[in-house]
Amino acid sequence: MGTPDFAVASLDILVKNGYNIVGVITAPDKPAGRGYKFQPSAVKEYALSKGLHILQPEKLKNEVFLSELKRLDADIQVVVAFRMLPEVVWNMPPKGTFNLHASLLPQYRGAAPINWAIINGEKETGVTTFKLKHEIDTGDILLQESFPIGENDTAGEVHDKMKEIGAAVLVKTIKGLADGSLKETPQANVEIKHAPKIQTDTCRINWSQSVDNVFNFVRGLSPYPSAFTVMNEKMLKIYKAKKETFFPSHTEGDYDTDGKTFLKFACTDGYLHLLEIQLEGKKKMGIEEFLRGYRFNSN
Repeated sequence: MGTPDFAVASLDILVKNGYNIVGVITAPDKPAGRGYKFQPSAVKEYALSKGLHILQPEKLKNEVFLSELKRLDADIQVVVAFRMLPEVVWNMPPKGTFNLHASLLPQYRGAAPINWAIINGEKETGVTTFKLKHEIDTGDILLQESFPIGENDTAGEVHDKMKEIGAAVLVKTIKGLADGSLKETPQANVEIKHAPKIQTDTCRINWSQSVDNVFNFVRGLSPYPSAFTVMNEKMLKIYKAKKETFFPSHTEGDYDTDGKTFLKFACTDGYLHLLEIQLEGKKKMGIEEFLRGYRFNSN
């Protein structure tokens, strides 16, 4: 059960390891692009290429879907970047249902664990497989594997590393559940950092912070949905940047530029130099290309 590209790596490794995939459950096709043509999910595209049986329920409690799911007679259900399941679904197979989550649970429960770990300046993250229960992301842990977050890693880069690491942990989990060697461990009762869904308002940069915090914010939202600011009344998305730490001579949020090689915004204790950006109505480009074609308002 999965929808985006992150889940494809897990499905692919199961296919390559010879597991009998009796069904793939993914989101219904959605309109996308300029023509709003219906597009399949990344998981559906992959499943079609392998001739796998696909179900795309609108509602997970629909009686027709539940009957079809039961007929598949799966021994185990695997969830990777899907949606919250009702008990009638996750409790169906004899060996239960487990989820692959993109954090070291119990930390960063929620919809955007990769983004929030980077935004919060974490030096390490990882993946967790756990058994599903009623409360979201709270089930007993099966396996975990950690890896470092590089100083300049973006959410996109961590995502790409994590989907491969997660796929390998997923296979180990299935083997352990099949042979009975895995023990379920309750999640630790500690103070939790949450990872709620990223909203548009979440992505606006607050320049009244340290340059370290703003830098982490930018890379934690890159490449999607991307951090933004407003410059001369237009939205400016920032994909890549670098830090310059010393007391700024400009007010927080003001920019400085030579009009040729650099554009930087003031934070509380330094400047954020923009390296790759996209101005509203324009394409994504490097800073020098942008500056060659942009005319700043004269003071």
